[in-house]
Amino acid sequence: MRLLIGWLGAAMTLSAAAPEFRMHEIATGLRGGYQLVAADVNGDGKPDLIALAQGLGELAWYENPKWERHVLARGLDQPINVAVLRGAMVLAERFSSNPARSEGRVHVLTPKADVREEWTRREIDRLSTSHRLRVMQLGKEQVVINAPLAAATAVPPEYRGAIPMVMYRAPEWKRELISDAEQGVMHGIFVKGDRLYTASTLGIHEYRLAKGKWQRREIHKGHQGTWPKSGASDVAVGKRITAAIEPWHGNIVALYEKGARRVLDEKLSEGHTIEITDFDGDGREEILVGDRGAGGGVFWYEGPEWKRQVIDGAGMRASSCVVLDLNADGKADIACIRGATANLRWYERGLTK
Repeated sequence: MRLLIGWLGAAMTLSAAAPEFRMHEIATGLRGGYQLVAADVNGDGKPDLIALAQGLGELAWYENPKWERHVLARGLDQPINVAVLRGAMVLAERFSSNPARSEGRVHVLTPKADVREEWTRREIDRLSTSHRLRVMQLGKEQVVINAPLAAATAVPPEYRGAIPMVMYRAPEWKRELISDAEQGVMHGIFVKGDRLYTASTLGIHEYRLAKGKWQRREIHKGHQGTWPKSGASDVAVGKRITAAIEPWHGNIVALYEKGARRVLDEKLSEGHTIEITDFDGDGREEILVGDRGAGGGVFWYEGPEWKRQVIDGAGMRASSCVVLDLNADGKADIACIRGATANLRWYERGLTK
């Protein structure tokens, strides 16, 4: 596969002390590119990239380092999210933001002897607006969290009703209710260790399993607006800070530190993905945001000023990004996908502070 390579983003728009990123165009033509997951699919010790594109009806992975494309599943209808476990994946499809039109089919994918061949698919559940799938470690057990966008009875644009967040355990894959405390729209969830965080119309909440029961704690109510454009849309939790996009598909980047909320940016078009990491190795965490709307891009925020700095602009209006070392050079890279630009890009870390 021939890669389009160029220096851009931080190298052109940040100060001389900021990291540079070298852009690699891994794939184009990804209509409806929606989610990106990093996982070592073939067990060779290198992180591969799993790309979900709603418009293609396929789930595929790109093999590191040459980024050859292999199809995991075909014949999908509006796939929305995939989660990767040891020896399996869980995939949700038949998604619609209108609960009355969303079947929310959930499948388990298991590999054949050659992981490059299409995987075996088995349906395990149907849950309206199944939207966010994440793997969580509970003791020695891996479980998959399924967080629907809205209640099955909710009617847009109000989206009133309790949202049933559930989980599945291998090998039975039976649905188990975690909580139905969230209301309105629950767009994002985040897993950190044994804690699960939700971003919904009601704000940001933390869940943890204690003595067999899920405990819920409010972190913050988030943006206070008109229902359902209130609360939070996506959340990321670091070592010292929490960050969120607010409200649903919102324009705000908010920082939470020591219980206080600080608005960093109010000029997003349609914020859709957020990550926290220490890009430059200085011991301080930075924030990465993907804005998939018109005028969007991939943005970076560094304290203490927390001003927006551009990694990529109109060429990548990101709906999903991952942060990890893709080429084993000890530096944190970025990879992003988007449907409007229909592409998948890897941003290789270059110069450092």
